Amino acid sequence: MLELLSPAGDLECLMSAVDYGCDAVYLGSTMFGMRAGSAKFDPETLKKGVEYAHARGARVHLTCNTVPSNDEIELLPEFIKTAYDCGIDAAIVSDIGCIALIKRTVPDLEIHVSTQAGVVNYVTANELYKMGAKRVVLAREVDIENIKRIRDKIPENMDIEVFVHGAMCVSFSGRCLLSSFMTGRNANKGECAQPCRWKYHIVEEKRPGDYYELCEGEGGSYILNAKDMCMIEHLKELKDAGVTSFKIEGRAKSAYYTATVTNAYRAALDAVKNNEPVPQWAIDEVYKVSHRQYCTGFYFNKDDANQYYENSGYIRECDFVGVVDSCENGRVNITQRNYFTVHDELEVLSPGKRPVKLDIPYLINSKGEKTEIANRATEKMYFDYPVNFPPHSIIRKPVVNK
Repeated sequence: MLELLSPAGDLECLMSAVDYGCDAVYLGSTMFGMRAGSAKFDPETLKKGVEYAHARGARVHLTCNTVPSNDEIELLPEFIKTAYDCGIDAAIVSDIGCIALIKRTVPDLEIHVSTQAGVVNYVTANELYKMGAKRVVLAREVDIENIKRIRDKIPENMDIEVFVHGAMCVSFSGRCLLSSFMTGRNANKGECAQPCRWKYHIVEEKRPGDYYELCEGEGGSYILNAKDMCMIEHLKELKDAGVTSFKIEGRAKSAYYTATVTNAYRAALDAVKNNEPVPQWAIDEVYKVSHRQYCTGFYFNKDDANQYYENSGYIRECDFVGVVDSCENGRVNITQRNYFTVHDELEVLSPGKRPVKLDIPYLINSKGEKTEIANRATEKMYFDYPVNFPPHSIIRKPVVNK
């Protein structure tokens, strides 16, 4: 079975990922999760998230992929028992000691070895399997030919998971010390300041204040800046190489990002399963979220194509402006998320569907007044429309002067 694995930085993102078609979500709790800003799942919220996912046929994988200190690792048994009692389906782990400790504490819990472990060969994968790992998340540096070699030389019931979409680290993920050295923020604890995205010049020590650019361009040189990965057009090659889980990066991303990218990859992966071409609308969708320039990572050995030296900014083609709460008797109830007017080129994205145009003559605001403008944050509004949209459908508009 092929699995689409989506990120969940909070409960809203989890619900979006599940509603828009993922087979499983991965998330972090209050410790060991490598995302300081998205550790939103305390035991109560984690239990709610697991129940929501399981009720809709999706699994929940918990990240425990930091490299813990002596003091931290002593807290792991109680932490993982609590998470196991909440119903998680797997733990994503990078540290060998953590693998052993989790297997002793909750023997029935699946162990997935994180990309943080840097697995690039079949010998390592086989040793991890002997330790109890059910799945290995390969390092992003592994190309398709080597994925095939690993698949051929590991047990049939060991899964291979790879990243197919999202941001890439210029270093071994989570092991970079630039952030710690330059800002005191530990990347392995989820606090990375991303100095790889900063603009750099050369300064000659005897000429302080004289800055020399490393390459031509007005903006300086972003010599460490990696592009974003996008493999939506190459899922078949990964499937044929033996990949069983296709992972979307982005636990720090918004619910809109999670929903849109999940929906696109759901359509693409279903097409691959049915030996059909990936629909063009699904490919177009990944350009409608905030992203850097796209590339295919290291899968096809085009290393230099992964770097972008001009700037580290994001590209955004659409703004998320509203979400559908419910539809009843020809009325569509929405919550405003960003400014829009009825004159904008609006479209609606619903779970499992391609986007459709939305033409409405007016809105009714929370005061019952007819208006053409939605300019109050999170205001409850409605409009009359002959089509029913499912709850959590997204309303968006093109970015002007992008």
